[in-house]
Amino acid sequence: MGELPEQTVEEFAHGSKKLASFGTLMISIAGGEPFLRDDVPEIIRAIAEWHFPFITTNGWFITPELAEELFDSGLWGCSISIDYANPKKQDRRRGMKGGFDQAVRALKYMNESRQHKWQRVNLMCVLLHDNLDEIEDLIKLAAEHDAYFMIQPYSNRKTGSDQFRYIDGRVSPRLLELKKKHSNFLSNPSFLANFDRYLDGGVPNCRAGEAFFNIDSTGDIAICVEERSRPVANLFRDSAEKINRALRDRARNNTCTDCWYNCRGEVESLYKPAGVIKSLPTLLWDHGRARSEHARA
Repeated sequence: MGELPEQTVEEFAHGSKKLASFGTLMISIAGGEPFLRDDVPEIIRAIAEWHFPFITTNGWFITPELAEELFDSGLWGCSISIDYANPKKQDRRRGMKGGFDQAVRALKYMNESRQHKWQRVNLMCVLLHDNLDEIEDLIKLAAEHDAYFMIQPYSNRKTGSDQFRYIDGRVSPRLLELKKKHSNFLSNPSFLANFDRYLDGGVPNCRAGEAFFNIDSTGDIAICVEERSRPVANLFRDSAEKINRALRDRARNNTCTDCWYNCRGEVESLYKPAGVIKSLPTLLWDHGRARSEHARA
């Protein structure tokens, strides 16, 4: 089988406008590695006309010039993926010699290129079987570069293996302790409080298809990234009304408990009053910074 075709910049622009009928969305661009494409700034610009574009990367291709171009194109924020504070462990796990150092440089370049203080830069970590004791050092590394820290647990939906899954019943208390200690630890406390529940069997009542959904490189739409082999509609062939209806129809039959990714847990935290209240310090701080920046513009 040949490689699947990828959307052109023009298709991104068309799809972005169609999705605007749902309202202004947070649109996360991820891979693989998004920067294997050299037209990412144009893609960002097309999405930013209607939505808030966010990108996740290992940082390998980020240069000062590219970072500046991304924010100039309307990038709302980005996450740089780092799972270990130990450079050798990070490089070995990713199979990229020098990958840790380049990821740290990417944090530096992205933060130095922000045009507004509300533009967000994160250090994004996946909790694995052997990195819980390195989380605080990663939080401090993020703070050194004026970046937030976020974390999500590994899901065996990626590989079919539990080899990298951390299970011992002490994850949530440790993460909540670190959340209280470090102001740049962004993850919602309600999200963090459910890590052990997820690792011990799963969190029910997933809102995939209702609160979030996935679009692949061909425009196929599924209720989440792990359901991309079972698309319900296509961004280019189907109307916005059909897409919305198909997502909700599939969401009604969703009983999956296989992940507790950020795209699920962070969003679902905001469906509960306690989750919203716990997010207020960050939401109000970011809003205040954005309002202050707007007033000075």
